[in-house]
Amino acid sequence: MAATTTIAAPMRQAVPNIAIEDDATPMVRLVGRTLRDAAIAGNAVEVLDRASGTVAVRSHDTPQTATITFVGGTVEVVAGAPAEPDATVVVDLNARFAATQEPRGDAALAADVLLSLTPTVPHWRDAAARFWEATRQIPGIPDVLDVHAVVPDGVERARFGEGATSYGITGPADLLAGVFSGADDFLVSLSAGLQVQGTLSQLSVMTAASWKVRFDV
Repeated sequence: MAATTTIAAPMRQAVPNIAIEDDATPMVRLVGRTLRDAAIAGNAVEVLDRASGTVAVRSHDTPQTATITFVGGTVEVVAGAPAEPDATVVVDLNARFAATQEPRGDAALAADVLLSLTPTVPHWRDAAARFWEATRQIPGIPDVLDVHAVVPDGVERARFGEGATSYGITGPADLLAGVFSGADDFLVSLSAGLQVQGTLSQLSVMTAASWKVRFDV
């Protein structure tokens, strides 16, 4: 049996624990972190609590797979897929787990899992503040994060930190919210409208920071 590490949701939320394997793969970490965020946000608590069974989650364009098992009030996520899961969903890992084909097996269970894997992203400003707080200790991270969010009425700005070195990020508000919350991949977002201003070494550090948030490492 695989060893697991529990990611406990806040005690104020009556939600199941999310458990992932030790030495988990990036996909397992991504699935586990997303389910945890759904539990914290409260928009999938009932789904996570009532679901029962096993669901295989497959990447639509890579061999990556993970299995979510709902049992006894705990949600376990491990790498690979069983021969006969109760349901199978195929998703785009770079599109916030959007389903790319019709689920197989238990349709209700598959729908519950897909709902749980698509929590509402926070406002870009809140997401940026949490991102900056979570990544401040990464060696080499700039002193200041300067964010410009493109919104329907123009551009909104937020500045986090103080000091001599800074890094600028500009993009659509929803894309920024996705990157800062871990819902969207930082490097993939560069081809989707995200613009950055900084040195190559800062780009490397900010990429590491985004992975910390996205994969909960």
